[in-house]
Amino acid sequence: MGAQAIGELFAAGVGQVKPGLRDDFLKVYGLGATVGVLLPWGRTQESEADRIGLTLMAKAGYDPSSAIAFWERMSKVSGDKPSEFLSTHPSDATRINQLKEWLPEARSYYRGK
Repeated sequence: MGAQAIGELFAAGVGQVKPGLRDDFLKVYGLGATVGVLLPWGRTQESEADRIGLTLMAKAGYDPSSAIAFWERMSKVSGDKPSEFLSTHPSDATRINQLKEWLPEARSYYRGK
């Protein structure tokens, strides 16, 4: 909503200078705000959720390395996905690499049965 409000303010200024450009400006601004700010922010939140989830599953007694195997299976069965650049989620490959990085920390909480 904040990005939209900023866009509307700028569009009003552009509309004052050249009324015909207001709609074009809003389209370009919307695309730029989405690809440049909103989507990367969403991917960051998804990655944070993955890291917290890995720790929580280890604390709950589940082997955290199973998360990697899960995402490897998911990447094989999922259909066409948008490129990571145009998605709110990390790609499967990025997600798997991040989980591998976080695995040693998660294993410190894991007490297998």
